Amino acid sequence: MLHAYSPELQSRRKPSKPLNFLFAHPYLWISLASISIPLFIISAVRIAPPCLPRRPAADECPSGTVYVYDLPFMFNHHLLLHSCTDLDNWNWQCGIAANGGFGGRAAELRRLLPENLYKSWFRTNQFALEVIFHKRILTHKCRTLEAESATAFYIPFYGGLAVGKHLWKNDTAKRDRDCRMLLRWLDQHEHWKKSNGSDHFISLARITWDFRRLADPAQIWGSTFLNMPEMQRVTRFIIEKADFDDRDVGVPYPTGFHPESREILQNWQQFVRKQKRASLYTFIGAAREPIGRDFRGTLLTYCSNSSSCRVVDCAAAKCSADSSVIMESLLASKFCLQPKGDSFTRRSVFDCMIAGSVPVFFWNQTAYDQYPWFLPGEPESYSVYINHEEVMNKTSVIEHVLKGYSKEEIRKKREKVIETIPRIVYGIQSGGSTDFEDAFDIAIDGVLQRIRKEREL
Repeated sequence: MLHAYSPELQSRRKPSKPLNFLFAHPYLWISLASISIPLFIISAVRIAPPCLPRRPAADECPSGTVYVYDLPFMFNHHLLLHSCTDLDNWNWQCGIAANGGFGGRAAELRRLLPENLYKSWFRTNQFALEVIFHKRILTHKCRTLEAESATAFYIPFYGGLAVGKHLWKNDTAKRDRDCRMLLRWLDQHEHWKKSNGSDHFISLARITWDFRRLADPAQIWGSTFLNMPEMQRVTRFIIEKADFDDRDVGVPYPTGFHPESREILQNWQQFVRKQKRASLYTFIGAAREPIGRDFRGTLLTYCSNSSSCRVVDCAAAKCSADSSVIMESLLASKFCLQPKGDSFTRRSVFDCMIAGSVPVFFWNQTAYDQYPWFLPGEPESYSVYINHEEVMNKTSVIEHVLKGYSKEEIRKKREKVIETIPRIVYGIQSGGSTDFEDAFDIAIDGVLQRIRKEREL
């Protein structure tokens, strides 16, 4: 059965009666043409066609070019919640559709930041990755409209939204429905069939475990999307990857900082570099009381009783609704504690680093094993690691370790963090690209290199 959007079906449709009427009165065509053609010429001159890049130059794209599939809207645009444009504590989908995934401006930060920097901060939903990647790639310098010449193929499917809206419902078939329909659609295209997906890539705005439901009937969480045979050779940019699957590539969570130029980025780096950080460390989060051995609850209690720690209890402070509460604490602290979230990773890691605070990790999977394309290769150069079991046995080990660093050692770590900021932000493009290399640029260049090398083997 042909899809409603398929060109084959469109071509079979008969002309409507109004069109037949025009065929019967040829003089009407002449009148309409005399009016329409000038208007068409004017509009063509005044309005540039959106999302149509020029032909990529070979020296601009040494690793190759990307072809973007024109998917039916049911796989992306129609999945967005367009009626909810700002963050909402009660609806995780809110704010994703606004401003190309960036959301509205973070007006609450005006009291903390200089005017020229405040304007680069937005109320960005942490699950907006798919929309951000899709918008950026449409005008990327290495996008090609000629599939035959492409090195790689991008699938702009909003899988996080397609699966996420059914995660808390008992109907597991609905979580897989859009994913299966997408794969059937792709299977109609020669370039997909030719490579079995090995030169294709996708971005997914939820953690990998939301797409890896097991065959065990007792394991009902998530979709089976990444376990489907057709997806085994596709590269996936994802905010938390599986360590056993090299087709998963961990990319930074979207934060609220989206600089539009190298100058603004450098001004921000200088701003966080000059901050006077009165607190040794901060913890920002909420307890998970129903969870046994709740590590975040342990940190919250410990931090609340320490004069060296600046604590933000998100159960009371409503962190998601007011980013100034988070920013103020991060800018005032030398270190920030980063336990695992509901999974191993959390967006707070990137909030912390963008604010110029040194992250303290308790699990390797929170950052070191997740984002090798984006974070420095030497973990000790920009962070501190304390095993979570040591902390559960003796919480005072945190302060003991952090107080053991000299001012110069802390300065060097912080400088490395600040140096890394461009690699973990998603900039606002101007003319199809940013004038600095950001996380998106690193991801696209990396996947093009990977696919090109695989072809050469």
